Amino acid sequence: MKRSDFIKNSGLLFGSSLLVPSLSHASVSDGGTKGGAAFQLDYAPHQGMFSASAGKNFLDEIKYMHDLGFRSIEDNGMTGRTVDEQKKVGELLSKLGMRMGVFVVPKGGNGANTLAAGKEEHVDIFLKGCRESIETAKRVNAKWITVVPGDYERRLPIGVQTANVIEGLKRGAELLEPHGITMVLEPLSDTPDLFLRFTDQAYEICKAVDSPSCKILYDAYHQQKNEGNLINFMNQCWSEIAYIQVGDNPGRKEPTTGEINYKNVFKWLYNKGYTGVVGMEHGMSKGGKEGEEALVKAYREVDNF
Repeated sequence: MKRSDFIKNSGLLFGSSLLVPSLSHASVSDGGTKGGAAFQLDYAPHQGMFSASAGKNFLDEIKYMHDLGFRSIEDNGMTGRTVDEQKKVGELLSKLGMRMGVFVVPKGGNGANTLAAGKEEHVDIFLKGCRESIETAKRVNAKWITVVPGDYERRLPIGVQTANVIEGLKRGAELLEPHGITMVLEPLSDTPDLFLRFTDQAYEICKAVDSPSCKILYDAYHQQKNEGNLINFMNQCWSEIAYIQVGDNPGRKEPTTGEINYKNVFKWLYNKGYTGVVGMEHGMSKGGKEGEEALVKAYREVDNF
């Protein structure tokens, strides 16, 4: 599933109304309300995952997520919301003691607008997206933003492309560092045309950028497809991983629906001392309230260690 399709299918991008659809382990483990205690890891749902029970108002759904025990959210299309909507989300998250996970930098190198080409016009678009993301992040108290460098520039040697990506990201990091915001690079599996696909490749780039504002978003769904050996690769590249996303494979649905042993993966993250967000960037195996109940049950099952 391409990121654009995921956003459309999940109801994540809204340019108009909300009426349309650093924590420690101790604080993550505080009790929730109504639906039960908070999870051991900090899982972050998206809008639409609980709309059958909470309705299509995003603020109501966030409250419902909190009641179920979730302590963070993700919203890939946050920059597409109005300033007023962004402020309301930020205020509610602060009131509930919840965190804002990633949102995607607008045109942050995606597709043909590739940083690998080394073209100034592409870098300018990327930097414009970073500046816009800084303002959005302030309104919703976000600390992480997703960046994808874009497609291969096949007319250039891979080393030159890598250098171009590093230089572009360095300029982005210079903008983000004063605000304490980290762009997290996400290797994807959607198409072989993408420049960034592997964990060690992202690790090499982050080491070269050498900034606290440029780290890795490790999405276990994509990396199960690209390379497997999840725990080993995470361990080797751990110093540069700042954010985790999940989805089972095949199908990109909730944990327990595919081949990934998420109970072991999450236990490893917990024992590693990971206190960051675990983004639930996936679909659901069932619809309606039945699907919502199955989703929560799956996370309770794999979070039990």
